[in-house]
Amino acid sequence: MTLPKPASVPAELQELFTRMRFPYARKAAPEVLATARAQRWDPAEVVRVLLLEEALGRDAATRRARRKNAGLPSGKTFASWKSELSSIPIPTQNALQTLEWVGRRENCAISGPSGTGKTHFMEALCHLAIDHDLTVSWFTLESLAAAITGAKADNSVARTITKICRSDIIVVDDIGLLPVDQDTSEAFYRLVDAAYERRSLAVTSNIHPSGFDTIMPKTMATATVDRLMHHAHLVETSGESHRLAEALAGRGVVPLATTPDPN
Repeated sequence: MTLPKPASVPAELQELFTRMRFPYARKAAPEVLATARAQRWDPAEVVRVLLLEEALGRDAATRRARRKNAGLPSGKTFASWKSELSSIPIPTQNALQTLEWVGRRENCAISGPSGTGKTHFMEALCHLAIDHDLTVSWFTLESLAAAITGAKADNSVARTITKICRSDIIVVDDIGLLPVDQDTSEAFYRLVDAAYERRSLAVTSNIHPSGFDTIMPKTMATATVDRLMHHAHLVETSGESHRLAEALAGRGVVPLATTPDPN
């Protein structure tokens, strides 16, 4: 089948696309107009298709920007997730992937040993959320503390927390790996308190949330966990590290190319 040759777009129409900031409609116009002419489209159909191209282009650009601004760590999605190998029950995986908990402003806490898929699953959920036009902010405790304590210099802590809480999902990853100082504990509490029943907060941790008082002041830990867990889905992972298992099986690296011995 021979496709219609792209049509020449009148200069005035090109200028109008530029003036109205319709870059995706402008890009699609030559092929759309050629097809419309060949198939004798109704004028309304031409307008509909061009506007649809613009809307789809803008939606894709928005998702790209949200993905970039989210600060996600490594680009892991459900395309590389092996649900059958995870210790997270399949019904739980499926329920969280509906993202209904985000709409209800509920939280999610995933705890378990290092290498058992906590961060991969959470990042995949965040990519899925962005694909569904939700916004995400991803932090470690250290980057969260840097953002909030750094705002003390110009008395913008409240404004900084308000900005973070505009996201639909706020993630704090890898809690429990490093000691938590007073400033970090305070930053975490402030975020949890501000997001409580307003936004969905998700955490991943090597320790169960009930043990947060072992890494931060007990009084602050109690208040933090009380708010975090009130409307939370608690998920626990188990088993050996997937990373270590891959390394021991020789799948952690790509084998080096070898040069045949000339002798």
